[in-house]
Amino acid sequence: MEQVVNCPRCGDLYMKNAFRDVCSKCSKEEEIMYETVYKFLKQRENRAATIERVVEVTGVDETLIHKWMKKGRLHATHFPNMGYPCDNCGAIINKGKLCTPCVDQIERDLKRIQQEEEFERKKKLNDQATYHAYNKDK
Repeated sequence: MEQVVNCPRCGDLYMKNAFRDVCSKCSKEEEIMYETVYKFLKQRENRAATIERVVEVTGVDETLIHKWMKKGRLHATHFPNMGYPCDNCGAIINKGKLCTPCVDQIERDLKRIQQEEEFERKKKLNDQATYHAYNKDK
C-alpha cells in the first residue's frame, strides 16, 4: 500500500512504494551515483577494491553502496572485497541478512528454548497428582 512520507534524504514528500525508498529527485541522484560506482568497479584493476577505496574515489556514501549490494545491484561474487553489514551485529557479509556466527547463535538459542519447553512439558506430565489409599486395617 502506498503512503505519503518524507524522503529520508531531502525531506520532500513523496508516495512511498515497493520500488523506491526515496523521492524521485533523490532516486535520480542515486542512479547517477550508482553509475559512477559501477563504472569504477567495471574496470579490471578496480574489481578487487574495498568499499573504503570506492568511497574515496567516487565520493559515494558507504550506506548507498551497502544498499545496492543488499538489493543485488552490486554482486559480491564479482567484487570479492565488497560486502554489507550483518543486520544483527554489523559484521561485513556477502550474502543474506545475517553472518554465520549470528545464525549459529540464533540456532543455539532456538534449540535451548525447545529443550526448555520439552522439559516443562515433561515436568507437567510428571506433576500429576498421585493419590494413596490409607488402609486402617494394616
